[in-house]
Amino acid sequence: MKAVIQRVLNASCMVDGRITGEIGKGLLIYFSVDKDDDLSILPRFLEKIVRLRCFEDENGKMNRSVMESGASVLFISQFTLSADVYHGNRPSFDVAEKPERAERIYSDAADMLRAMGLNVQCGVFGAHMEISYINDGPVTFILDSACFPHRS
Repeated sequence: MKAVIQRVLNASCMVDGRITGEIGKGLLIYFSVDKDDDLSILPRFLEKIVRLRCFEDENGKMNRSVMESGASVLFISQFTLSADVYHGNRPSFDVAEKPERAERIYSDAADMLRAMGLNVQCGVFGAHMEISYINDGPVTFILDSACFPHRS
């Protein structure tokens, strides 16, 4: 799994001229699933995102999580994060999870985020989406499950 996490002042997703998700202050999260992902870490992966202290406190320090700040999440599926761009000039998506399974995992992940108490808005899996946002900072983080600490 991979996630690109951006702190935003606002963000929206439009599909076929219709807004499918829209937030004010919060996190814009692009999310992808690889074929070999260990899904047992999905809860910890998402927990890491929601506990990431990337919002400023009263002293201007990045010391508050999305949960502590009362912010929202725009959660977007983006299989291109799984691309291999290191061989040749055409991206290869051989490691990206098959769409049916990836969609189920994306949907489960969105539900898990909601169960954590977050306001979660979504894009449309597999659709051509137009994402608009104002990056705040800019503050952007990349989380890759391949680098994620595993418990022994």
